[in-house]
Amino acid sequence: MVREHTKVITVGNRKIGGGNPILIQSMTNTKTEDVKSTVEQIHLLESAGCDIIRCAVPTMEAANALKEIKKEITIPLVADIHFDYRLAIKAMENGADKIRINPGNIGSKERILQVVQCAKERNIPIRVGVNSGSLEKQLVEKYGSVTAEGLVESALNKVKLIEDMGYDNLVISIKSSNVLMCIKAHQLIAKQTDYPLHVGITEAGTLYSGNVKSSVGLGAILSQGIGDTIRVSLTGAPIEEIKTAKLILRTLGLRTGGIEVVSCPTCGRTRIDLIELANKVEAMVQDIDLDIKVAVMGCVVNGPGEAKEADIGIAGGIGEGLLIKKGEVVKKVPEEKLLDVLREELIHWNKN
Repeated sequence: MVREHTKVITVGNRKIGGGNPILIQSMTNTKTEDVKSTVEQIHLLESAGCDIIRCAVPTMEAANALKEIKKEITIPLVADIHFDYRLAIKAMENGADKIRINPGNIGSKERILQVVQCAKERNIPIRVGVNSGSLEKQLVEKYGSVTAEGLVESALNKVKLIEDMGYDNLVISIKSSNVLMCIKAHQLIAKQTDYPLHVGITEAGTLYSGNVKSSVGLGAILSQGIGDTIRVSLTGAPIEEIKTAKLILRTLGLRTGGIEVVSCPTCGRTRIDLIELANKVEAMVQDIDLDIKVAVMGCVVNGPGEAKEADIGIAGGIGEGLLIKKGEVVKKVPEEKLLDVLREELIHWNKN
């Protein structure tokens, strides 16, 4: 479920909003000035399922590097700008498909106007970003603290500022590390604007805490039909953000494709190293492009029954295991060959 009444915004060769599929974003953590490393990471992220990539542009050298980076990639490139309006202008001149700014830290109205005029000349979307960590002092005082209402008011004020300059090719982002605040803010703003929304839980944390917070927050927001692009913010390798984002969308039924791995919890009946096996299966299927469910079960007692809803599965026993298709045991193999047999079945899946 997505908000179909939102404006459609074109970002490079992709469209967001208006009921279009929710797109996954990530951000490079290389030095943008290092073109080779940045391009390599973008290619890796694209192959993992990244739809739109964002690069930090803290220096003029980074802004100039975008020109060379753009020549080597196919997915849309967003330039992340803070403080210096000249970097935003240079990034657009060098081919950025979209820019991310917080008008509050760009400076005077005149400087913001120069950025808007440059974007308007090139029809480049502007993502207006507001973060709970940088909410304006007057709004903190108005609401008594940092609140969802304050975030929404801040974002809409900045949108109006740009609209008054004659530009409405905009995407809105309101982020907080407070999950409940983030959910409430998105519920509020979705009722007050038809601009596409980029959704994420900012500063979510490490792989463990960040995945939990992002899954809870994004799940709650997206399940209400709110959100047009997403980013899972993790203190970790960017490719992990893509994996989690894909799984969140798939779990909510908002995206298909890719193998879903389900596995049972361990119990006293387990006679194999189920944890290691499940992790190996999950890693193994990353490069197999099938839209199916694979089950990894720890025992032969309940394995076939529990795997019934999966397309294919394996269940371990004492020194041996079962290959299961749609709940039916089709083969018994030595434990050490379980993984290889499963992979062989998946590789030849469409031929079966």
